[in-house]
Formats: sequence, C-alpha cells, structure tokens
Amino acid sequence: MSARILVAEDDPKQSHLIRAYLEHEGHSVLVARDGRAALDLARSRTPDLVVLDVMMPEVDGLDVCRVLRAESQVPILMLTARSTEADLLLGLDLGADDYVVKPYSPRELVARVRALLRRSGAPEVSGPIRALDVEIDPDRFEVRIGGELVALTAKEFELLRVLASAPGRAFSRGQLLQETFGFDHNVQERTVDAHVMNLRRKIEPDPAAPRYVLTVPGRGYKFAG
Repeated sequence: MSARILVAEDDPKQSHLIRAYLEHEGHSVLVARDGRAALDLARSRTPDLVVLDVMMPEVDGLDVCRVLRAESQVPILMLTARSTEADLLLGLDLGADDYVVKPYSPRELVARVRALLRRSGAPEVSGPIRALDVEIDPDRFEVRIGGELVALTAKEFELLRVLASAPGRAFSRGQLLQETFGFDHNVQERTVDAHVMNLRRKIEPDPAAPRYVLTVPGRGYKFAG
C-alpha cells in the first residue's frame, strides 16, 4: 500500500533515516522540522498517516496530536523517549494510535506504519454491532452508548469493535494487538492497557468499576456478555 506520510521530526539525521526507509517501502514522504510546519502540511497535503515526534520546536508533538485529532482521523504514530512514559500515555489519551520508543529500529517503525495503514484503510466489519446498550457502526465510524454519540480515536474504536463483536470472549493482550494494531509484540502489550484505560474513561459510567470492557485476570480483556 503506497501512502502519503508526514514525518514531523526536528532531528535531520532521524528524519532522513525515516524518510529513506519509508520511501524504500514505496511511500511518498513529507518532512516537517517543527510542530507549526507539521500542522500546515497536514492541513494542506492531507497525509494518510503522520509520524510525530513528541519533542518538537514551535509547537510540541502533544499539541500537534491534539489539534490533528480534533480536525481528522488521520492515523498518528508517535515517537517518544524512554524517559517520557508520561508523554506516551498522554499522547494516547490525546488520540495517537500507536507509538515507538527511542531508540528504535527503523524496521520496527516501518512495520508499525504498515500495520496502521492496513487497519485504517480496510475496516473488517460492515454493518452495526450491538451489545448491551452499545451500538457500533463501522461504516459511519460512530459509537453510541444508550443512544448518545461518543467520540473515540481510531484505535479505541477498533478495540471496542473487536471486543463487542464477541461478547463474553476473553482476548489476550497479544490477540488484541494482532486484531486491533496488526502486530504482535509482547514488549508493547502495555499499549493495549493504555488504550483500554482511555476507552473506559469515555464509555464507562464509572471507569473504576467498568460495565462494558472487563478485565480478565491472567488473560486480558472481554466485553461483558
């Protein structure tokens, strides 16, 4: 799948490396060296995916993520340092779909990009899914809880869709990584936990005592049923 990808990275060596690997995959790559330029390019060129560094001049990556998510559902892959795990969680909460921790393997980054493009471009289920008082419409990218529309990020939507399509079935974190993110990497299983936490904040009457997305001790998660 060839795509237009915006790389927002202020380090010239890193941006050059990312660009080279993505172009080798057949993608068209736009590069922004600061957050303001990233927003301008995202609005004018409408990329299919954004690779976004957290630490950016002018406007930082978290603010760029917040603005992009308010304006579109473009998949966002964040680059974050090991020492800024709080940025990771905040980035996911703001709407990022996945992240790569620095230092990273360019091949891993390319694999994450490939998975995000595959998931964003080919929804697997058509037609509404109804479970309890939750209604999920993949064609319209809408979720309603008790008839009320709830705004979710692309990955939160996909996670809820997978779980609600099989109420009562316990999914391991690895299975949810494969089903929702398109990859299976044990080191990154906390990505699922972070997305579940954010999803519960948006759909549960009481996130501390969830009604819909339940934890299965020793296994992972399931949708009540």
